Parts: sequence; structure tokens; C-alpha cells
Amino acid sequence: MAGDPWIALGSGMRREVLARVAHRPRSVAEIARELPVSRPAVSQHLRILADAGLVRCRTKGRRNVYEARVEGLGGVRTELERFWTEALANFKHIAEQRYEEDASSE
Repeated sequence: MAGDPWIALGSGMRREVLARVAHRPRSVAEIARELPVSRPAVSQHLRILADAGLVRCRTKGRRNVYEARVEGLGGVRTELERFWTEALANFKHIAEQRYEEDASSE
């Protein structure tokens, strides 16, 4: 995996593609029918998502079917949870600090 999942998710269209394969495995043609982009564009988005470890391709007969990689999404989720936890702790610290300032000024 060479790609950065955060960069891969920076495109709204790639997030749309990922949402579709996260719902259920799909082929490039299925995804392209649902979005306002061509098959080659969908393939490029899937390639970037695959390089970032967010999707994988499985061959079923003559079709390539893409599915979300739980492991790849788990890494992103872990980072988001860390950011969220730090943001909440910071918010709590600021709120307590302001409360103490308000209480001491009365």
C-alpha cells in the first residue's frame, strides 16, 4: 500500500465510490451507472482507493468486483477516534478554564 488513505478520501467522488462498495461489492460498470462519471474515471478512483488500502478487487468470472477493506477503513477510524478524543479533551479543558475564570471574577 503506497497511498495515503486521507489523500484518497480527499476527493468527494472517491468517497462516493467508496460508499457504494462499502454498501456491497460492485463492478466498475455498476458503479459507473450510478455516478455521473465514466468507467475509466471510476477505475482510476478505485485504483487510488486500492493503493490506499481502502478497497480490494476480486475477480469473479470475467468481472472485477470491488469491495471495501475493513482493515483499511479501521485504520482511518482509529485515527478519527483519536482526533475526536483529543478534541473533546481540549474542549473540556477550555470549558473548565472559562468556568474557573468566570467564578473568580464574581
